[in-house]
Amino acid sequence: MVITNELTEEIIKILKADLSKKRYVHSKNVAAMSAELAKLYGEDIERAYFAGLVHDIAKELSRDEQFVLAAKCELDVSPIELNSTPLLHAIAGAQLLIDDLHFNDEEILWAVRWHTVAAPNMSKLAEIVYLADLVSEDREYKDVKKYRKYAHTSLEKGMFEALKYSIADSASKGNSIPISTLEAYNQYAVKIKASKNEN
Repeated sequence: MVITNELTEEIIKILKADLSKKRYVHSKNVAAMSAELAKLYGEDIERAYFAGLVHDIAKELSRDEQFVLAAKCELDVSPIELNSTPLLHAIAGAQLLIDDLHFNDEEILWAVRWHTVAAPNMSKLAEIVYLADLVSEDREYKDVKKYRKYAHTSLEKGMFEALKYSIADSASKGNSIPISTLEAYNQYAVKIKASKNEN
């Protein structure tokens, strides 16, 4: 699917109307970081920018609205996610794009869907949006500069370190961890180990 300037401008109007200023700024920052990483890794810059822009489109819907969208979504939804309010918005966002905008670009939909929990065999675009969300300009957690460096080193290294961080953070809070996250971590761990052995 071709992402036109007109479609991007339409989305920007929707986000401005539906999101708080803080969430809108975050969405713009993730879009900018997605475009930056796309340029670095040879991905389509306009598509990456658009995917970053819409990644949190459902973030500020009510929990009930998010749940209704997520429950009807057919993009491989797990029971753990349906029972975790912080994880609903990614699935709901993909479904909202389908329902309200009749959006049918599967690669971008999957990038939105996986941006919080990740999964094995993600596309390069999905990896970029996942990392851009973690290291966008507005992020201020303790080690963000380190994770920005990883994201700009390689997608594999960035994803491996990001997933280590995410899993450790979730475990420290006593939160459930979706199987897809653990499978993604294992996949990148194998790739990183194999890369080290080659060198």
